[in-house]
Amino acid sequence: MFRSIATTLANCFKIPELKSRILFTAGLLAVCRLMAVIRIPGLNGDALHSFFSSKGGGDGLLGMYNTFAGGAFEHCAIGSLGIMPYISATIIIQLLTAVVPRLSKMVREEGGRTKIIKYGRYLTVLLCIGQGIYFASTWLHQEGQFSGITERLVEFDNPILYYFVAVTIMTCGTMLLMWLGEQITERGIGNGVSLVITIGILARLPQAVTALIDMFSTHGGMTTATHSYMGTGILLVLLMGLVIGGVIAITQAQRKIPVQYAQRAVGRKMYAGGTSFMPLRVNYAGVMPIIFAQSILMFPEPLLRWLASASGRFPHVQDFFRSLQIQMGYGSFLYLAIYSAMILFFSYFWVATQFNEIQIADDLKKNGGYIPGVRPGQGTSDYLHHAMSRITLAGAIFLTVIATIPIILARQLEIPQNVAQFFGGTSILIAVGVLLDTMRQVESHLMMRHYDGFLKKGKIRGRF
Repeated sequence: MFRSIATTLANCFKIPELKSRILFTAGLLAVCRLMAVIRIPGLNGDALHSFFSSKGGGDGLLGMYNTFAGGAFEHCAIGSLGIMPYISATIIIQLLTAVVPRLSKMVREEGGRTKIIKYGRYLTVLLCIGQGIYFASTWLHQEGQFSGITERLVEFDNPILYYFVAVTIMTCGTMLLMWLGEQITERGIGNGVSLVITIGILARLPQAVTALIDMFSTHGGMTTATHSYMGTGILLVLLMGLVIGGVIAITQAQRKIPVQYAQRAVGRKMYAGGTSFMPLRVNYAGVMPIIFAQSILMFPEPLLRWLASASGRFPHVQDFFRSLQIQMGYGSFLYLAIYSAMILFFSYFWVATQFNEIQIADDLKKNGGYIPGVRPGQGTSDYLHHAMSRITLAGAIFLTVIATIPIILARQLEIPQNVAQFFGGTSILIAVGVLLDTMRQVESHLMMRHYDGFLKKGKIRGRF
């Protein structure tokens, strides 16, 4: 197997176009990693990095955001916001396009998609400013999130100048990451924006391996009972393999709906009929339901903390908000219950807004296609709706299990956060999906030159 992989990699560099694309992509990804370590002037990144290291890679939602930023947040780097504001803006615009008729009409017009992309960039700037102000405030008022840090994080004496410098640099950093991602998509290999996120996640892998080794060493900081059960390490490795295998299977799993095309005449041309199939992905929503749920659940805990501090004159009300804040804490039972319910909801919500079974049925009818045993038109639409609802339930349950595994490992089993994130959740889903997509693009270049690709023995032809 390793010899086959080495041969395939060697073949990649025998094709001049593919070689230049791979080297171009690697160079821009290296620039992205530099942006995760170049610090914003006037900030003490060493103290914050030491704090995150003591917490096992961070704790809570800020630790999760730090993972997607490739560790830039803990270094107070110019890329602290990462590429997530652009991802959020794109998702918002895409959802608005599905529900706002004016935007939906604009997409179908000539030049309309260019305007939609422009609106997404404007929204990205606004989101960067908002998140930049929040992050800058978090660093400035460190007694909240980072109360354990004794050193001063912000070395500015003028708070107005500090906010201007920090927010401006972080906003420019995100826009530069967005531009680099677009250049990779156009001139490199793979989806640039997705690769920027993936390379940040994989950059945390060495720290996770080190922390995993420390868990079973004499200086790892774990309990004596944990040290005595080395089988736990084997079970964790098996769990990781099981999760990655499940993610690959579900990512590629699809239900094939057979479609029959009748013979038809268009003008003087006669088109022969044939049989094809319509693939319905089991995990149609991808990682979007998890991102939506995480984004919404970022707000309740800070809001409850503020309400508890603001209601100091009323002890009973203050105790109520503090109790609710503890119950809504990251990793609590109530948090996991709401988190799971929201993933299930957003899985169906995404399918409802992006999968238009009525339009698909109309297109099939116009092109002379039909599903055997199903009436064209409304009957086909109802059949597709029923089939998509069933497989979406399976995909949503899978997403819920994968999303909650790292939270349970980190909170209940006291496994460091930077280790637990590689046992499921958004990190694994994004990394596996992006790497599979990139390998398919590389394979298409290889097959055009009559070389064997990576996936020649790993294709899944499943029917759910």
